[in-house]
Amino acid sequence: MSRLRLGVPLSLSGKHARFGKQAGLGLDIWRSVNESVELIVEDDRSDPEVLERVLRRLSSRCDLLLGPYSTQLMRRAGQVAAELDRLIWNHGGSGDDVETAQPGHVVSVLTPTSRYAEPFIRRVARDPLWVAAGKGSFGRQVAAGAESCANELGIRVVRIRPGDALPSAQDNPWSLFCAGSFAEDVEVIKRALAGGPQVICAVAAGVREFGEAVDDPRGIYGVGQWFPESGGGAVEVGMAEGDFVGAYRDRAGAPPDYPAVQAAAAAIIANHCAAQAGGAGREELWAVASGLEITTLFGVFKIDPRTGAQVGHRAVLTRWETDGPVATG
Repeated sequence: MSRLRLGVPLSLSGKHARFGKQAGLGLDIWRSVNESVELIVEDDRSDPEVLERVLRRLSSRCDLLLGPYSTQLMRRAGQVAAELDRLIWNHGGSGDDVETAQPGHVVSVLTPTSRYAEPFIRRVARDPLWVAAGKGSFGRQVAAGAESCANELGIRVVRIRPGDALPSAQDNPWSLFCAGSFAEDVEVIKRALAGGPQVICAVAAGVREFGEAVDDPRGIYGVGQWFPESGGGAVEVGMAEGDFVGAYRDRAGAPPDYPAVQAAAAAIIANHCAAQAGGAGREELWAVASGLEITTLFGVFKIDPRTGAQVGHRAVLTRWETDGPVATG
């Protein structure tokens, strides 16, 4: 095949910029060792309307398309991909509805939101479990999955919104799981910590910026899509994890969080499938992807061949210590 063009809309500005920029750097590091691919990134400004215009423009220019960061933006991207009869590789929207909404047009690398909370609830959570769901559909889906898992284990659940009152120190023991935006999670956790030590886990605590947002994050659990050495096996396709982490640290001055790694993994898998298919046609790419089970630096990749939803990858539980977050094993 001739040199492929890989187009990616990313939030380089706006409310998702913290994570869109990480994804962009991760992709640039991947591209630096893949001269056969031309990477074209455009700013979607964290806006669904801008995202649609950018994606349509990229579709007319590029052989392969990666999606944006955020479940909300990826929902719109999947609709556009289906309308244009293109296949888009989803690295940034883990909503269950997003992963399954456009079979044949969206291939997801992320653990679906309904399974985010499982490692915390199965291994750490106390009864009762208070679940703070954010305003958006992402938070609602993560919270619903948390409640379902807790019910299965016989753990009582109290559902709240980010601004609702929390138990007092006299109500111990209790545990808290936060599934909102980064700002929503931080606000709830600060109030929870003011009431005394609790067992706390949050999606926001799965990224390193959390350590700057909370005065003392030690003991707080985070949940995310990736953490160093969490991939679960030897890398079969693409960059080795150590090489990627080292290159990212050299460029950013800090190790990567999961937004960077999942974007690079999506690019690796898309490029691999194009090579296996001998082209970038939607049907050919889907046929290869739906039969694939491989390990990248991000972990296992395997999709449901009917829907495109990720079934192989697992969320990772971390715990904040004095020197930062560590994987809990």
